Amino acid sequence: MRRSSIPEINAGSTADIAFLLLIFFLVTTVFPNEKGIVRKLPERCQLPECTVPLKERNTLKIYLNREGNVMVNEQITAKDQLVIAFKEFLDNNGDGSCDYCKGLGLETSSENPQHAVLVLSMDRESEYGDYIAIQNALTSAFFELRAAFAKNQFKVEISQLTEEQMKIARDAYPLRVAEAELR
Repeated sequence: MRRSSIPEINAGSTADIAFLLLIFFLVTTVFPNEKGIVRKLPERCQLPECTVPLKERNTLKIYLNREGNVMVNEQITAKDQLVIAFKEFLDNNGDGSCDYCKGLGLETSSENPQHAVLVLSMDRESEYGDYIAIQNALTSAFFELRAAFAKNQFKVEISQLTEEQMKIARDAYPLRVAEAELR
C-alpha cells in the first residue's frame, strides 16, 4: 500500500509579508482631515505711509471673553445673531454713497463697506471653538452680502460668477479684519 503525501505550504512567510504590507499601507496612507480658516493675507503696503486713519463709526469692535460671551461694540450679542449684526454694520450706507447697499444709514454703523473694519479681540483663555464661531459668522456675513450683490448686479448666483465678477463682488464688500489677543 502506497501512502501519498500531501505537500504543505509554509504559511509563516506569507503572514510576515501580509503584516509588512499592512504596516506599509498604514504608514503611507494620508487621511484628509485638514481644517482651517481660509483667509488671504493682505498684500504688503508699497507706499511710504501705510497707515490709514479710521473713523470710530467705521470700526466694529468684537470682543470674546474667557466665558465665551461675545460683545459687539460693547453690547453682549448672542453667537447666532452675529451674522445679522455684521451685515447691518457693513451694509449700512451711512454716507449715502453706496448705491448697492441696503442699510438704514444709521449714525452708529459704517459709512460704506469699503471703509468698514472689523476689530476682533479675544481673551487669551477664550475657547478656540468660540473663536471659530465668530470667524464662521464673519465668513457667512460676507458671503451673504456678496451673494446678494451678485444677484442684483449680475443677475446670477454667486457660484456662477466669472473671476472678474467675483473680484468686483469682493471689492464691493472687502474683508478687513484686525485681530488682537488680550491679556
